[in-house]
Amino acid sequence: MQNDLQMLSLLQIASPILPVGGYSYSEGLEALIETGVIDNKEKLCLWIEQELRYGSIRVDAAVMLRAAQSVDSSDWTTLKAWNAWLSAARETEELRQQSWQMGHSLLRLLVELGVPQSQSLASTVGSPCNYAIAFGIAVGSWQLEHSAAVMGYLHSWASNLIGAGVKLIPLGQTAGQQLLFEKRSLLVEVTREILALRDEDLSSCGWGLALASMAHQTQYTRLFRS
Repeated sequence: MQNDLQMLSLLQIASPILPVGGYSYSEGLEALIETGVIDNKEKLCLWIEQELRYGSIRVDAAVMLRAAQSVDSSDWTTLKAWNAWLSAARETEELRQQSWQMGHSLLRLLVELGVPQSQSLASTVGSPCNYAIAFGIAVGSWQLEHSAAVMGYLHSWASNLIGAGVKLIPLGQTAGQQLLFEKRSLLVEVTREILALRDEDLSSCGWGLALASMAHQTQYTRLFRS
């Protein structure tokens, strides 16, 4: 019964419809589609694959894991340090604001759901809190299995980005689901890599994402926040 409840808890926080605002961000994808860099399913697929292999989402997931481990060991100093580190690692103001807004919304939701320790941990981390840190707090508080949590985090990210592509390119809903289905093996592979990362290995190659994020901020018309 306990394992079933933990699985349901993970499914809830990894859901793309979680009310934290993730669906309102394209992470630069809207700018890439506007300029024609991405204009079909194949190019969107390549972008998602490159981000999973080399981009900042790997760092986010790794820091989420470390936040969960900090909660497991009641190491609040390390939890706060990782939150500050992740804020400093953001390459643009737009990406930083997205992470802070979603983190604040998730922490507030966890408190409303009565998640153990969420109120005190929200105060401990302080504001602003990055989304990956808030997600890790949920994982640690619910004592979720770490491998499944990382995979759920990546799957949620991919679902949101594919959802943006479906609206913007546009793609059919079936094409979007096909893309997500095709990325299952990659999500498993990247999860294993993230679980093995050491602190000194946390890095990404995200200049394309950074440039797209900055361009989106000044785009003439936009459907997404940033």
